Formats: sequence, C-alpha cells, structure tokens
Amino acid sequence: MNMNKPHMSEWLGDLSRQAKLRRGIVISGNVNNSVFNQEGTQKPFKHVLNNTFEKLGFKHVIHYSRVGGISGISQENWSELQLSSAPPSELIEGDDYDFDDETPDEKQQADAGQTELTPQDFFAVAQRVMLNANLPKVAFIIDWSNLLFGQVNALSEQERGWLSQLLQNLRDSADEMSHTEIDKVQSLMVFVCEGANKLPPQLTVGNPQFGEVVVPLPNRAERQQAILGLSTTFNLEERPIIGSRLLEDFVDLTDSLTLREINQLARLSRQQQEALSLDALVSLYRYGKKESPWEQLNYDKLKDVESTLQQRVKGQDEAIKLVRKVLVRAFTGLSGLQHSAKSRMPKGALFFVGPTGVGKTELAKSLASFLFGDEDACMRFDMSEFNHEHADQRLVGAPPGYVGYEEGGQLTNAVKKRPFSLLLFDEIEKAHPRILDKFLQILEDGRLTDGKGETVNFSDTFIVFTSNIGASEIKPGEQALEQFKIHVTKHFVQELKRPELLGRIGEANIVPFNFMTDSDFLVAIAKAKLEPLKIRLKEKWGISDLIFDNEDKALTTIVSQVDKTAGGRGVLNAMVFALFDPLAEFLFESLSDSTSFNGRPIRVVQAGKNFDFEVD
Repeated sequence: MNMNKPHMSEWLGDLSRQAKLRRGIVISGNVNNSVFNQEGTQKPFKHVLNNTFEKLGFKHVIHYSRVGGISGISQENWSELQLSSAPPSELIEGDDYDFDDETPDEKQQADAGQTELTPQDFFAVAQRVMLNANLPKVAFIIDWSNLLFGQVNALSEQERGWLSQLLQNLRDSADEMSHTEIDKVQSLMVFVCEGANKLPPQLTVGNPQFGEVVVPLPNRAERQQAILGLSTTFNLEERPIIGSRLLEDFVDLTDSLTLREINQLARLSRQQQEALSLDALVSLYRYGKKESPWEQLNYDKLKDVESTLQQRVKGQDEAIKLVRKVLVRAFTGLSGLQHSAKSRMPKGALFFVGPTGVGKTELAKSLASFLFGDEDACMRFDMSEFNHEHADQRLVGAPPGYVGYEEGGQLTNAVKKRPFSLLLFDEIEKAHPRILDKFLQILEDGRLTDGKGETVNFSDTFIVFTSNIGASEIKPGEQALEQFKIHVTKHFVQELKRPELLGRIGEANIVPFNFMTDSDFLVAIAKAKLEPLKIRLKEKWGISDLIFDNEDKALTTIVSQVDKTAGGRGVLNAMVFALFDPLAEFLFESLSDSTSFNGRPIRVVQAGKNFDFEVD
C-alpha cells in the first residue's frame, strides 16, 4: 500500500453504492469528526459528505437541522424547489454543523445560504422533490437526526406526523428504470446521527428503500497517515517516521481515537515545555497524568517481584513464580501485553484457580499494590452477584429508557474513574454465560461500550479471574496443580462451551494454587495477620506493642485448631476465636482506666490453648 495515500475508506465506497440504489440512507458512527476523503486528505465529515454526493451527480446537497434550518443551497434555488409553497423565511448566517477546517471557497460552496424552516415545511419540500422525477436530483441531509425525534418508543402526535410524511415520501417515490435514467442517482434522504438506534424503528426496519452506512473510527492505515502528516509537528523525544518502532507504537496507542483526537495530541505536545515520551503524551491526553505505572515497571522493580509478593502470600511459591513469568513476558514484549501490536488489550490476564482460603484474592491485592502502588487499585467484582441473564447491564449500564440508565455500569464506571487498576473477578464460574461474552470483548478488543454509548478503554488494566473449579473433587497431592488446570479446561470447553474465552486468557496464564496442608505456612499466615492487629492497637488505644512469651509456640497452638480445608481463611477464624475475642474482652473490661495503655505494651500470657493479657 502507498504509505502517502491510504485506500479510500470502505464506508465511502459503501455510501456511493447505497446512494445509487436507495431512496433513504442512515449514516451513523463517527460522524462528528474529520475523516479521509477519496483523495486521502483529512477533511471535516460534512465536507467529505458533500463532495461525495456532488461527484455522484446530485444537483443540490441540502443540509437541514431543527436549529439551523437549511443550508448548502442559495435562496433562489431553494425557492425554485418550493415552487408554489410559502416563501422562505429570513436568511441567517452560520451553520451549527460547520467546521473551521474548510477553505473560504469550500465554505462558500457548502453554505450558499441558510434558511430557517420547520420540520414539517422541510419534509413537504422534500416530498415534492422526491415524487417529481422532472425536478433536479437532490440529496436532503438531515443533520443531528437523532435529536429530531424524542423517545423513539413514545413519539408525540407531531413526531408521528413527521414520520408518516417521511414514510410516504419513500413509499411513493417511483424507481426510475428507463435506459436514460437507470445509471443516474435519484433524489435521496440522508439521516446523519451518532447511533441508528436513536431513530424510530418504523422508519428503517423492514424498509427496502433504506440502507445504513456506518462511519467507523479510523483504521490502522488512516491513523498512521494522520500521524505521519503531523510527524514534524509533534513535540516528542523521538520523531515518528516510517519503519520506526515509535511509529508502530504510536499507531497502536491511538487505537479508538478519532483523527481529530490525534490532531489534539499534536496540539497538546506543543503545549509542553519539554519534549515528552510517547507513553507520557498519551497518558497525559487520556488521563491528565504524565506518568504511567506501566512506564515505571522497570528491571530493578521486576527482579524483586517474587520476594515482594511472598511477603504477603504464604505457601504459594509456585503460583507466584507463574505470575512472575507472565509479568516478565509482558515486560519483554513477548506476549500480547505491554509493547505488542495488541497494546489496546489489557496489560495482562491471569486465571487463579484453587481451593478456598489459599491466597487467591490476597495475591491479586498484592499484585495491584506492586503494579500500581496502592492496594485500592484492586477493584473486586463478586461474580456470584451476576448470575442472572441481564446482569451484564449492571456491569456496563442499562440502555436508554431503562431503569438505571443514568447510573451507568459498575465496571465501566470503575474503569473510567481509575483506568490504571487491577480488575478482580471473583468466582467467575458463577457468572451467567452472557457475562462471559463481555469478557471476550474486553480481552480481545480492550474496550467496552457502556449503556450511554461511551467507549471505555481497558488497555491500562490488569485482569485477574479467580475460581474454585475442581476444588471439591481434587485431593491434596503432587498432581493437584495439574488437575486444577485439567478441570478448568474441561469446564470452559465442555460445560460452558466457551473455549474461545479460555483461548483469550491463555492456558499459560492459568495459575493453580496449592492446598494449605503445611502447618509452617499456616503459622506464617497467622504471623502476617498479627501486623495489622498491632497497628490497630497502637492507633486506637496507644498500645506500643503486643508481646508474646513465645510467639511461634502461641501461633502454632492457634493453627492446630484450624480446619485445614479452609486454608488461610480458617487461620483468621481461629485467631479471632482464640486471640482477638479474648483480647477484645480484656480491653473492654479496662475501659475505666484506658489511659493506662498509653505508650505501654500488652503481654500475651499463654496457658495451654488459652491466652491471658496484662499491661507491661
């Protein structure tokens, strides 16, 4: 492909075909931005639309909106179309749909007069032209047509009248099939809107006179063309040129951006006192932050990831090693993560599987703290709450007209608020299969469209699924980890019939967790739980420390009472029963003289399986 001139956009070719066949067209999608014309030049959408219809042979291209009236035709020519109708209203200047990118000559051609007009009068003129084959061929373009009608399922009497008039225009328009006319265009009505679902379905559904053209976001070639056109304008540490890795990364990072947003990126870079890195510029544009946590994921930080995670997660060294492999694979660019051509995807996806209470959620929180510097960056969704058919609306938001539309979706709202985050989907096997389709889209495209029509980008998130699949059937032993993987594969392929979801996650990213049968690991978990207890005692009561005569002996005594099938969660339950509750009673009984705690430690005195307390 010629890098200096991309092929004509497919939507323009589709529009040209449809305009020769139909009497009505709905154009939706990316209609409020710049697009590439047939010559490969970036122009405002309106200019490209007008130019396309003029080249097809339409005598006039007339725009109409409820606020701006008609434009694109002189008063004299409009009067000719009106014939014996009432004279046009007073001319007004400007056009609410106009852009400043056009040259004076183009602007004069596009807006050779603008006249206020009611929808009813406009449709009456359109009807006259559509039904009279002897009049000039006209493309009537209704701008912002999504604002023409109110609630599509509850039209007013006036709106139903407009709809009837439109449908009659299309129904009664004769097909010109003579040898002299069959290759020429026929007068056409075009509805420009952001979403075709905003128009009454009676207008288009089952109507062969109507076609639909969707204007997509710029493709990879178009984004590259736009970036190269601005290569000397960007104030970056390195210039994007053909063949450079920077250009490839730039094209990847601008996925889901419009051409105008790429122009805005160039403007933003010029506002900076110093040249920025590419990641810093995109992060500043998207989130208002120059520093991305992913840029800070360097060699020195990553080489210590195992020891960092092991400080909080005990007895799961194999799982932590697998997590490290995924992070290293991402860092070196050998997976669909940090620096790959699929950078629009989430930075990583892991599937934690194992028995309850063995540290799956704890490892996810630890990973969030490691990657983003804050455990609160771990946003947890309990998938047992999303087990009914329409639960996907809770995640992405209800569609217009439904309860909860204004609130948006829990997942999309969370990512909008905190784009750098770890998304933890707990007990994924309990989610309704319809929810799984949303995860397919996130893992493949890195984005979701919420109920309000806004696109939410997941490219800076890290995703973790947890599951107990197979835990009730697998026994502790050397083959347990491999058995967990087998059960996960069987569940997705045979039960859910969603092998594609497992393929998106990747079998190499399934992380099985060990059963917690080793008392030493349980003691280590108990010891880790003491730290937050000591911090709380100091904050609430001013107690300087919690001292054991023999800490290991005391914790071993507590752990001996644990049901090992409950894992780490059983350790916490045992500590609450044996230590926290007796300590709470001691503090409660001492409330009359609580000042005596200030700056002093509490000693834990062990008597068999019981514990007493005294102030040192």
